[in-house]
Amino acid sequence: MADYSLTLDDSEIARYRLMADIAERRERALWTAAGVAPGARIADVGCGPGALSVRLADIVAPDGAVWAVDRDGDALAVASALAERSGVPVHTATGSADATGLAEGSFDVVMLRHVLAHNGGREQVIVDHLAELARPGGGAVYLVDVDVTGFRLRGAPATYEEMDERYRELHRRRGNDLSIGIRLDELLTAAGLEVTAHEGHIDVMTPPPGMRGPAWAARDALLAEGLVTPDDIARWDTAFTQIEQARTEARTGLRFFGNTYVAIGRRV
Repeated sequence: MADYSLTLDDSEIARYRLMADIAERRERALWTAAGVAPGARIADVGCGPGALSVRLADIVAPDGAVWAVDRDGDALAVASALAERSGVPVHTATGSADATGLAEGSFDVVMLRHVLAHNGGREQVIVDHLAELARPGGGAVYLVDVDVTGFRLRGAPATYEEMDERYRELHRRRGNDLSIGIRLDELLTAAGLEVTAHEGHIDVMTPPPGMRGPAWAARDALLAEGLVTPDDIARWDTAFTQIEQARTEARTGLRFFGNTYVAIGRRV
């Protein structure tokens, strides 16, 4: 499995929560169509810090539950704390997207969000495994991923273009498909599922202070890969800090524009 490139710090946890807010507003009807409803059993694979797991658990409670799986122990600890604080049923487990350790054929909905783009060469293996987790006779696999080729960050400093190119080179080296969102239906079909939806939309968001996009979140991975130096990171940090301060004074802010795709496959 390819190494995940984003660092789980406070700004990243905030990014996950913001993404969960947007996901619920954008996708609630699709969640319902897939089977996210009271009493459902949901697998949230690659759950990260669990912001969405908690949302899903609130919907399926009190008789349903969510099983949240991630290979990052720190992320699972955050997910457990969020679930406990929210008082909803979330079971956490360590596992990878192609080997979750969950019981086959036992879930009404198996959800995977923004994971495939980080696992070059293993996308089909992952979706095949998820299809096995869905219950026969109507269980669904729900995929969400991106087309990074259309991502924009308005108001960023000039150094952002440099950051973005280094980030894309990281993914090229790892064999990742940053436009995987446009292929979600093909992956579901190849896994033997009936595709019932494949939709796309553009997310527009104002990031909270400190959130600088996936290229910034991947800075440690870029450093480890030899694509940047500590001086590069310091220079980018200075440029962003200056632009953030200037935009705060002008009462304007950064704006993210990202292409996101959703696909649902049904196990018949």
